[in-house]
Amino acid sequence: MQRTLIVLGLAIAAAGLLWPWLSKLPFGRLPGDIVVDRPGFKLFAPFTSMILVSLLLSLIAWLLRR
Repeated sequence: MQRTLIVLGLAIAAAGLLWPWLSKLPFGRLPGDIVVDRPGFKLFAPFTSMILVSLLLSLIAWLLRR
């Protein structure tokens, strides 16, 4: 559990340090991400982005288990 928390903390710190470059990626604006913007209502459904996040996390978990 301690190792997991340390790795998670380091990943969050790295994302914070790399944020100026990460914010320029088209994450959240990919084809398949649905945005409905109407007066008084906004819906954001990032289907494609979440599939990519799921694949990335699965790959990381697989690599850590090896």
